[in-house]
This record gives sequence, C-alpha cells and structure tokens, in this order.
Amino acid sequence: FSPGLLVVAGSFAAFRLLNRGLERLVPPPPSARRNRWKWRNIWTSLAHSVLSGGGALAGFYLYPELSNDLVSTHPPGAHSLVAVSVGYFLEDFVDMLCNQKLHQSWELLFHHSVVIICFGIAVLLHQYVGFALVALLVEINSIFLHLRQILLMANLVHTTRYRLNSLINLGTYVVFRMATLAWMTRWLFLNRHNVPPAAYAVGTVGMAIMTPMNIILFYRLLRSDFFK
Repeated sequence: FSPGLLVVAGSFAAFRLLNRGLERLVPPPPSARRNRWKWRNIWTSLAHSVLSGGGALAGFYLYPELSNDLVSTHPPGAHSLVAVSVGYFLEDFVDMLCNQKLHQSWELLFHHSVVIICFGIAVLLHQYVGFALVALLVEINSIFLHLRQILLMANLVHTTRYRLNSLINLGTYVVFRMATLAWMTRWLFLNRHNVPPAAYAVGTVGMAIMTPMNIILFYRLLRSDFFK
C-alpha cells in the first residue's frame, strides 16, 4: 500500500466536489446553459492546470536536484503533486464517461488512460517523479487552452481577449507542449539503457501516442483561430 494512493483518492474527491460546486461559484452565461456539465468540466480542468502547471515550475525551482535526476529523486512535494494529478485525471475520466457520448470523448479518454498509467507508476514506485513533473509543464499551455474553451462557450470569440488568448495559447503550445514532449522523447531515447524495459516501453508508447495527438490539435488550433 502506498500513501500516495491516499493523495490520489483525496484529490479525486476534492476535484469532484469542486466540479459539483462550480456552477454556483462561476454561473454559466446564457450561451453555455444548454451544456452546463461542460462548463463545470472546463473550469475544473482550468483549476487543475493552474495548480499542476504552476506546481511543476515551483517544483523544479524548490528541488533543483530533480533536474539532475528525473528517475530516483522524489521530494514529497513533487510526489504529492503527481498524485494529485492522477486524482484529477481519474475524476475527469469519470466525468466525461458519465456525461459525454463515447464518440465525442474517446480521444481525451485515451489520453487520460495513458497519463493515469504513466503517472500511476511514478506514484506507486516513487520513480520517474521528475519525468512526470516535466510532463506537467504541459499544463501551463492547458491554462490557455481551457480559457479558450471558456471564451468560446461564453460567445466571446470576436473580442480582443479571445484574440490575445489565442496568441498566448499558440506561443505556450510550442514552448510548453511541443518542445516539452520533444525533450521527453529525446530523454527517453538517450537514457534507454538506464530505464527498465517495462518502464521504457510504457514511456515510449505514451510519447508515440501523445506526439501525433498534439500535432493534430496544433493544426486544429491554427486552422480555427488563424486560418479561418
């Protein structure tokens, strides 16, 4: 039994409660009232992105030893942050499964399954916590992806704030998502002899799935926000 599982369970419950109470905290505008669960879902995801993306940056600042050893170093704060993220992805998985048709959400469900497995290994084994923290840097871009969805649902597409968010979203997408995934893929390849075969296989499959998914999403964003 790993104490990290308690953090996962607590995180799942906390994000579930947040999801249930968000409609009172952030009432949906008239344009979003037909899809109330999606409004709550996006705001819950935004809360996780702020927490995990900011936490990942803080983790590398507070624990510089993580940068030198992504495998065996596991400070309690960094380990807990990864466990919190597992709880969130489990909550979001359940939320989508209960409220959205499978053909509409299968990509995200598949993405969440890969993340839960990879992060779950880090939580249970106290290994690759630094590598998982690098992956959480992607959530810095997710902040602006979720803000984009919120602005779309609020029918604020033709506004300066949407345009500004689109530009920041694209910039952070390249820096914190595509560049981060490329660096992780390179790290896995260079350290393949020091990583156990099972962990290397999981990491390689994860990167092989995430990379094309993120390239497709980047193309969709460009086409929707800049080439329409």
